[in-house]
Order: sequence, then C-alpha cells, then structure tokens
Amino acid sequence: MKLVILDRDGVINEDSDDFIKSPAEWRPIPGSLEAIVKLKHAGYRVVVASNQSGLARGLFDYDTLFAIHDKMTRMLADLGTSVDGIFFCPHGPDDDCACRKPKTGMLDDIARRFGRSIAGCPFIGDSASDMAAAKTAGARPIRVKSGKSTRDMAGQPTADVFTDLATAARALIAETSNKKSARRATR
Repeated sequence: MKLVILDRDGVINEDSDDFIKSPAEWRPIPGSLEAIVKLKHAGYRVVVASNQSGLARGLFDYDTLFAIHDKMTRMLADLGTSVDGIFFCPHGPDDDCACRKPKTGMLDDIARRFGRSIAGCPFIGDSASDMAAAKTAGARPIRVKSGKSTRDMAGQPTADVFTDLATAARALIAETSNKKSARRATR
C-alpha cells in the first residue's frame, strides 16, 4: 500500500495568519484537489495530518472544524475522489501534547490505523514542524512553498522542495512510474 501524508493549511488550502476559522475561509490552492485525484489514481492512499490550534485558542469549535473538512471532502467528491483519513491535533503550542507536530503522535496514530510503518512514506508539508515531524517519524519530508510557513525553513530537513502540491504530486507519480518501469526491465 502506497501512502502519502499531507498537511492541510498551506498545502491543500490557502493559509492565513488569522487561521482558517470557517468553511467560507477555506479555499483550495489552485491544483491541489486535482493533485489529490492524481495521487489516488496512481494508487496512493492519501491522509491529512494537520495541527489545528485554533480549537485550543477558541477561534472555532469542533463543529466548525468538521464543517471545514466536510467542505473539503465534498469538493473532492465532486472530482470523484476522497481522502483516506483526516487526522488533527486540537491542542495549542504550549499544551505539550504528543500529537502536535513537530512531535510524532499524529503520525504514529496514522501508522497504527493503517497497519503499516510510515518509514519512507512521503509527508508533504509547508512548515518546519511538518519537516521535523516527518524526519523524526522516519517519513520522507517533502516541502511545498505554497504555504505561509516558508519563512521558518532555514536549516530544516527536506528531501525535495516543490512549488505546490500539484508539482510535488507529479514528481511522486513520475518517481513511482519510473520504479515500476525499472522493476519490469529487470525481470
């Protein structure tokens, strides 16, 4: 099973310094939903892993978060696909929880729920906390520059850097295709 993990804000949707607090504020980055479609067609299971400290800060409630995710899943359904899971950390930066990236609790939960290691699994994110969580968990950190968090990336581990999810997805799919071709050639 091929698995790819995506951060949400700044990767799938436009991010905001004021947080995404309602379905009306949630807007997909051009090409991101289509990139998820392409990843799914290429045989990837697509999972979202997102820090959502707006809950702890009282900026929105769980019903609102679920409405935001419902908007995303409806838009994906309109394109004929879905994500395989949405995982989120509801805690704030000072709560010292195990699930908030850069800690790996959310990624560990994904591994348990999907019954597989995430070692080498692509994790596409836009922030230092995404890259650190991926590296610590043994996933493959891939950074996109479409989010607001690029300013904190100095010295962060990244295997690859792409403009956005669409270009990262194209590269992953091409890489998978090249590996299949190489395996067929060695038979």
